[in-house]
Amino acid sequence: MQFKMKTITASIGTAAALAFVVSAPIAFAQAKAEKAAKVGKAAPGASSGLTVNGVVIPKAYFDAMNREREASGQPSSPEVGAAIRDELINREILSQAARKKGMDRDSTVAAQMDMARQAVLIRAYFDDFVKANPISDAQLKANFDAALVQAGSKEYKARHILVDTEDEAKTIIANLGRGESFEKLAKEKSKDTGSKDNGGDLDWGPAGRYVPEFGNALKALAKGGLTTTPVKSPFGYHVIRLDDVRDMKVPAFDEVKENIRQRAQQEQVSALVKSLREKASITQ
Repeated sequence: MQFKMKTITASIGTAAALAFVVSAPIAFAQAKAEKAAKVGKAAPGASSGLTVNGVVIPKAYFDAMNREREASGQPSSPEVGAAIRDELINREILSQAARKKGMDRDSTVAAQMDMARQAVLIRAYFDDFVKANPISDAQLKANFDAALVQAGSKEYKARHILVDTEDEAKTIIANLGRGESFEKLAKEKSKDTGSKDNGGDLDWGPAGRYVPEFGNALKALAKGGLTTTPVKSPFGYHVIRLDDVRDMKVPAFDEVKENIRQRAQQEQVSALVKSLREKASITQ
Protein backbone atom coordinates (compact mmCIF):
# COMPACT_ATOMS: atom_id res chain seq x y z
CA MET A 1 0.00 0.00 0.00
CA GLN A 2 1.14 3.52 -0.69
CA PHE A 3 0.06 6.44 1.50
CA LYS A 4 -1.75 8.81 -0.87
CA MET A 5 -1.20 12.48 -0.17
CA LYS A 6 -4.21 14.74 -0.69
CA THR A 7 -3.18 17.45 -3.15
CA ILE A 8 -4.40 21.03 -2.80
CA THR A 9 -6.46 20.57 -5.94
CA ALA A 10 -8.72 17.51 -5.83
CA SER A 11 -8.46 14.86 -8.50
CA ILE A 12 -10.93 15.23 -11.36
CA GLY A 13 -12.46 11.78 -11.03
CA THR A 14 -14.59 10.90 -14.00
CA ALA A 15 -12.89 13.40 -16.29
CA ALA A 16 -9.53 11.81 -15.62
CA ALA A 17 -10.95 8.38 -16.28
CA LEU A 18 -12.17 9.57 -19.64
CA ALA A 19 -8.83 11.07 -20.59
CA PHE A 20 -7.41 7.82 -21.93
CA VAL A 21 -10.45 7.41 -24.17
CA VAL A 22 -10.19 10.72 -25.99
CA SER A 23 -6.91 10.03 -27.73
CA ALA A 24 -7.58 9.24 -31.40
CA PRO A 25 -6.84 12.40 -33.42
CA ILE A 26 -7.96 11.34 -36.89
CA ALA A 27 -10.29 8.45 -36.17
CA PHE A 28 -13.45 10.46 -36.82
CA ALA A 29 -12.16 11.88 -40.09
CA GLN A 30 -11.05 8.41 -41.12
CA ALA A 31 -14.46 6.95 -40.36
CA LYS A 32 -16.18 9.51 -42.61
CA ALA A 33 -13.93 8.62 -45.51
CA GLU A 34 -13.65 4.88 -45.04
CA LYS A 35 -16.54 3.83 -47.26
CA ALA A 36 -15.39 6.12 -50.01
CA ALA A 37 -11.84 4.82 -49.65
CA LYS A 38 -12.99 1.27 -50.29
CA VAL A 39 -14.20 2.25 -53.75
CA GLY A 40 -11.25 4.55 -54.47
CA LYS A 41 -13.12 7.84 -54.16
CA ALA A 42 -12.33 10.86 -52.08
CA ALA A 43 -14.57 11.74 -49.15
CA PRO A 44 -16.26 15.15 -49.28
CA GLY A 45 -13.72 17.93 -48.85
CA ALA A 46 -10.42 18.89 -50.39
CA SER A 47 -7.82 16.28 -51.26
CA SER A 48 -4.45 16.15 -49.51
CA GLY A 49 -2.87 15.48 -52.91
CA LEU A 50 -1.97 11.94 -51.85
CA THR A 51 -3.25 8.70 -53.31
CA VAL A 52 -2.29 5.21 -52.24
CA ASN A 53 -3.17 2.37 -54.61
CA GLY A 54 -5.73 4.67 -56.21
CA VAL A 55 -7.31 5.71 -52.90
CA VAL A 56 -7.35 9.46 -52.23
CA ILE A 57 -6.33 10.56 -48.74
CA PRO A 58 -8.63 13.45 -47.69
CA LYS A 59 -7.10 16.73 -46.58
CA ALA A 60 -9.09 16.40 -43.36
CA TYR A 61 -6.65 13.67 -42.31
CA PHE A 62 -3.67 15.97 -42.84
CA ASP A 63 -5.36 18.88 -41.06
CA ALA A 64 -6.33 16.74 -38.07
CA MET A 65 -2.82 15.41 -37.59
CA ASN A 66 -1.32 18.87 -38.07
CA ARG A 67 -3.59 20.31 -35.38
CA GLU A 68 -2.52 17.55 -33.01
CA ARG A 69 1.16 18.35 -33.65
CA GLU A 70 0.56 22.06 -33.08
CA ALA A 71 -1.36 21.36 -29.87
CA SER A 72 1.62 19.38 -28.58
CA GLY A 73 3.93 22.33 -29.25
CA GLN A 74 5.30 21.35 -32.66
CA PRO A 75 4.60 24.24 -35.07
CA SER A 76 3.84 23.67 -38.72
CA SER A 77 6.85 23.47 -41.00
CA PRO A 78 7.80 21.78 -44.28
CA GLU A 79 9.54 19.05 -42.26
CA VAL A 80 6.48 18.44 -40.10
CA GLY A 81 4.27 18.40 -43.20
CA ALA A 82 6.51 15.79 -44.83
CA ALA A 83 6.42 13.65 -41.68
CA ILE A 84 2.62 13.83 -41.57
CA ARG A 85 2.35 12.82 -45.24
CA ASP A 86 4.63 9.84 -44.61
CA GLU A 87 2.52 8.83 -41.64
CA LEU A 88 -0.70 9.12 -43.66
CA ILE A 89 0.75 6.99 -46.44
CA ASN A 90 1.86 4.32 -43.96
CA ARG A 91 -1.55 4.32 -42.29
CA GLU A 92 -3.38 3.96 -45.58
CA ILE A 93 -1.11 1.13 -46.76
CA LEU A 94 -1.57 -0.72 -43.48
CA SER A 95 -5.34 -0.14 -43.29
CA GLN A 96 -5.73 -1.41 -46.85
CA ALA A 97 -3.75 -4.50 -45.96
CA ALA A 98 -5.93 -5.04 -42.88
CA ARG A 99 -9.14 -4.66 -44.90
CA LYS A 100 -7.89 -7.18 -47.45
CA LYS A 101 -7.65 -9.68 -44.61
CA GLY A 102 -11.19 -8.80 -43.52
CA MET A 103 -10.10 -7.39 -40.19
CA ASP A 104 -12.54 -4.48 -40.45
CA ARG A 105 -15.33 -7.07 -40.26
CA ASP A 106 -13.97 -8.67 -37.09
CA SER A 107 -16.38 -7.87 -34.26
CA THR A 108 -13.64 -6.95 -31.77
CA VAL A 109 -11.86 -4.66 -34.24
CA ALA A 110 -15.16 -3.07 -35.28
CA ALA A 111 -16.00 -2.35 -31.65
CA GLN A 112 -12.62 -0.71 -31.10
CA MET A 113 -13.10 1.44 -34.21
CA ASP A 114 -16.53 2.51 -32.96
CA MET A 115 -15.04 3.43 -29.58
CA ALA A 116 -12.33 5.51 -31.28
CA ARG A 117 -14.98 7.46 -33.19
CA GLN A 118 -16.94 7.85 -29.97
CA ALA A 119 -13.82 9.16 -28.20
CA VAL A 120 -13.30 11.92 -30.78
CA LEU A 121 -16.95 12.91 -30.52
CA ILE A 122 -16.69 13.09 -26.72
CA ARG A 123 -13.59 15.26 -26.94
CA ALA A 124 -15.36 17.62 -29.35
CA TYR A 125 -18.30 17.81 -26.93
CA PHE A 126 -16.00 18.64 -24.01
CA ASP A 127 -14.16 21.29 -26.04
CA ASP A 128 -17.46 22.89 -27.04
CA PHE A 129 -18.68 22.88 -23.42
CA VAL A 130 -15.49 24.48 -22.10
CA LYS A 131 -15.59 27.21 -24.77
CA ALA A 132 -19.24 27.95 -23.98
CA ASN A 133 -18.53 28.18 -20.24
CA PRO A 134 -15.35 30.26 -19.83
CA ILE A 135 -13.87 30.70 -16.37
CA SER A 136 -13.09 34.29 -15.44
CA ASP A 137 -9.75 35.42 -14.08
CA ALA A 138 -11.62 36.59 -10.98
CA GLN A 139 -12.83 33.05 -10.31
CA LEU A 140 -9.35 31.67 -10.91
CA LYS A 141 -7.92 34.17 -8.43
CA ALA A 142 -10.55 33.11 -5.88
CA ASN A 143 -9.52 29.47 -6.40
CA PHE A 144 -5.87 30.46 -5.97
CA ASP A 145 -6.56 32.34 -2.74
CA ALA A 146 -8.63 29.45 -1.35
CA ALA A 147 -5.81 27.01 -2.13
CA LEU A 148 -3.35 29.24 -0.26
CA VAL A 149 -5.60 29.32 2.79
CA GLN A 150 -5.93 25.54 2.71
CA ALA A 151 -2.20 25.01 2.26
CA GLY A 152 -1.17 27.41 5.02
CA SER A 153 2.01 29.46 5.19
CA LYS A 154 4.43 26.70 6.23
CA GLU A 155 6.05 23.67 4.64
CA TYR A 156 6.94 20.62 6.68
CA LYS A 157 9.62 17.98 6.18
CA ALA A 158 8.24 14.89 7.83
CA ARG A 159 8.69 11.15 8.17
CA HIS A 160 6.05 8.63 9.11
CA ILE A 161 5.53 4.95 9.80
CA LEU A 162 2.16 3.58 8.71
CA VAL A 163 0.75 0.40 10.27
CA ASP A 164 -2.62 -1.35 10.41
CA THR A 165 -3.41 -1.28 14.12
CA GLU A 166 -3.19 1.12 17.03
CA ASP A 167 -1.30 -1.45 19.12
CA GLU A 168 1.40 -1.74 16.42
CA ALA A 169 1.77 2.04 16.39
CA LYS A 170 2.00 2.19 20.21
CA THR A 171 4.72 -0.47 20.18
CA ILE A 172 6.71 1.55 17.61
CA ILE A 173 6.37 4.72 19.71
CA ALA A 174 7.65 2.80 22.73
CA ASN A 175 10.59 1.43 20.74
CA LEU A 176 11.46 4.93 19.56
CA GLY A 177 11.37 6.09 23.16
CA ARG A 178 14.00 3.46 23.94
CA GLY A 179 16.26 4.94 21.29
CA GLU A 180 15.57 2.74 18.27
CA SER A 181 16.10 4.33 14.85
CA PHE A 182 13.01 5.84 13.23
CA GLU A 183 14.43 5.17 9.76
CA LYS A 184 15.14 1.53 10.58
CA LEU A 185 11.68 0.94 12.01
CA ALA A 186 10.07 2.61 8.98
CA LYS A 187 11.91 0.26 6.63
CA GLU A 188 10.94 -2.76 8.71
CA LYS A 189 7.37 -1.93 9.77
CA SER A 190 5.76 0.70 7.53
CA LYS A 191 3.22 -0.43 4.96
CA ASP A 192 3.61 2.80 2.96
CA THR A 193 5.53 1.49 -0.03
CA GLY A 194 6.12 5.01 -1.29
CA SER A 195 8.24 6.10 1.69
CA LYS A 196 9.36 3.09 3.74
CA ASP A 197 12.54 2.44 1.75
CA ASN A 198 13.57 6.05 2.42
CA GLY A 199 13.07 5.68 6.15
CA GLY A 200 9.52 7.06 5.99
CA ASP A 201 10.64 10.34 4.36
CA LEU A 202 7.74 12.33 2.86
CA ASP A 203 9.94 15.25 1.77
CA TRP A 204 8.77 18.87 1.97
CA GLY A 205 5.12 19.81 1.63
CA PRO A 206 2.32 21.89 3.18
CA ALA A 207 0.02 20.33 5.76
CA GLY A 208 -2.84 20.73 3.27
CA ARG A 209 -1.20 18.10 1.06
CA TYR A 210 -2.26 15.38 3.47
CA VAL A 211 -5.54 14.03 4.76
CA PRO A 212 -6.81 16.28 7.60
CA GLU A 213 -5.96 13.89 10.43
CA PHE A 214 -2.34 13.70 9.31
CA GLY A 215 -2.01 17.39 8.44
CA ASN A 216 -3.44 18.56 11.76
CA ALA A 217 -1.09 16.27 13.70
CA LEU A 218 1.84 17.59 11.69
CA LYS A 219 1.00 21.23 12.46
CA ALA A 220 0.80 20.44 16.17
CA LEU A 221 4.38 19.15 16.31
CA ALA A 222 7.43 21.25 17.09
CA LYS A 223 10.54 20.88 14.96
CA GLY A 224 12.17 17.55 15.83
CA GLY A 225 9.00 16.39 17.54
CA LEU A 226 7.41 12.94 17.45
CA THR A 227 3.75 12.03 17.90
CA THR A 228 3.31 10.42 21.32
CA THR A 229 0.03 8.75 20.39
CA PRO A 230 -0.91 7.03 17.12
CA VAL A 231 -2.57 9.22 14.50
CA LYS A 232 -5.54 7.46 12.93
CA SER A 233 -6.42 8.19 9.28
CA PRO A 234 -8.33 6.33 6.54
CA PHE A 235 -5.03 4.60 5.69
CA GLY A 236 -4.31 3.18 9.14
CA TYR A 237 -2.27 4.41 12.09
CA HIS A 238 0.67 6.79 11.70
CA VAL A 239 3.69 7.55 13.82
CA ILE A 240 4.98 10.94 12.64
CA ARG A 241 8.28 12.77 13.13
CA LEU A 242 8.69 16.40 12.09
CA ASP A 243 12.26 16.99 10.92
CA ASP A 244 12.02 20.63 9.84
CA VAL A 245 9.70 23.58 9.12
CA ARG A 246 10.11 26.53 6.76
CA ASP A 247 8.07 29.36 5.28
CA MET A 248 6.35 28.24 2.10
CA LYS A 249 7.39 29.93 -1.13
CA VAL A 250 4.20 30.88 -2.93
CA PRO A 251 4.27 31.39 -6.72
CA ALA A 252 2.71 34.51 -8.17
CA PHE A 253 -0.85 34.09 -9.41
CA ASP A 254 0.11 34.84 -13.01
CA GLU A 255 2.72 32.07 -12.93
CA VAL A 256 0.15 29.39 -12.14
CA LYS A 257 -3.04 30.90 -13.57
CA GLU A 258 -3.20 28.63 -16.61
CA ASN A 259 -2.61 25.53 -14.49
CA ILE A 260 -5.47 26.62 -12.24
CA ARG A 261 -7.62 27.21 -15.31
CA GLN A 262 -6.97 23.69 -16.57
CA ARG A 263 -7.90 22.17 -13.23
CA ALA A 264 -11.03 24.30 -13.01
CA GLN A 265 -12.04 23.20 -16.51
CA GLN A 266 -11.47 19.58 -15.54
CA GLU A 267 -13.73 20.08 -12.55
CA GLN A 268 -16.34 21.63 -14.87
CA VAL A 269 -16.20 18.57 -17.11
CA SER A 270 -16.42 16.23 -14.14
CA ALA A 271 -19.53 18.07 -12.92
CA LEU A 272 -21.00 17.90 -16.43
CA VAL A 273 -20.51 14.14 -16.60
CA LYS A 274 -22.06 13.72 -13.15
CA SER A 275 -25.07 15.84 -14.17
CA LEU A 276 -25.63 13.88 -17.39
CA ARG A 277 -25.40 10.58 -15.53
CA GLU A 278 -27.96 11.72 -12.99
CA LYS A 279 -30.39 12.55 -15.80
CA ALA A 280 -29.74 9.41 -17.84
CA SER A 281 -31.85 6.25 -17.78
CA ILE A 282 -29.36 3.47 -17.07
CA THR A 283 -30.22 -0.21 -16.76
CA GLN A 284 -27.95 -3.15 -16.03
